[in-house]
Amino acid sequence: MDTINNLVGNRPLVIFSKSNCCISHTVVTLICSFGANPTVYELDERPDGAQLEQALESALGQRVSVPAVFIGQELIGGSNEIMSLHVKGQLASLLKKANAIWV
Repeated sequence: MDTINNLVGNRPLVIFSKSNCCISHTVVTLICSFGANPTVYELDERPDGAQLEQALESALGQRVSVPAVFIGQELIGGSNEIMSLHVKGQLASLLKKANAIWV
């Protein structure tokens, strides 16, 4: 859990992703379209990517799918949760509340 906490830290928006995953790319693109500048950790491009994936699973007590999106240091979820928030019109306000966007 400490590893994940250190990476998420006090950043308003963190996405654990894989560079070869089209769903991860779509979620990052969507979030960036709001003017956000997320910290993105590409698990498949990091030498410690497999360990980070295990740390996420240990911290959450469940299998983790990518993307794993943290907004305001809280795990929001993956693509289903992000898309659902977007469709409901709630994603922008969540990003604003976490100071990930300002408009």
